[in-house]
Amino acid sequence: QVQLVESGGGLVQAGGSLRLSCAASGAPSHIIRINARGWYRQAPGKQRELVAAITSTGTTNYADSVKGRFTISRDNAKNTMYLQMNSLKPEDTAVYYCRSQTTAGGDYWGQGTQVTVSS
Repeated sequence: QVQLVESGGGLVQAGGSLRLSCAASGAPSHIIRINARGWYRQAPGKQRELVAAITSTGTTNYADSVKGRFTISRDNAKNTMYLQMNSLKPEDTAVYYCRSQTTAGGDYWGQGTQVTVSS
């Protein structure tokens, strides 16, 4: 099993920045099998959507709405993934979730962290 804990959410004014973190913990045999990781978000009344993803080799993918503003990264030594969010907009307001998938077929989600951007 893998546990994911997000942190770094909060309230920020439009144009501001936040940095989200997602720390993975659990059995080492599961942790070392983590390959794909990603950040998702869900706004009230909307479906959960992919924000950004990163593979074990560092290849990244972003939703069009965040390209150029958000940066996903990972520190495999710390089992932690990050999402640097700059130039935040009110439409970025949502609960942000991290997700990690393993080569053994595991699919894990964090509990979510609220990001609120005021206009």
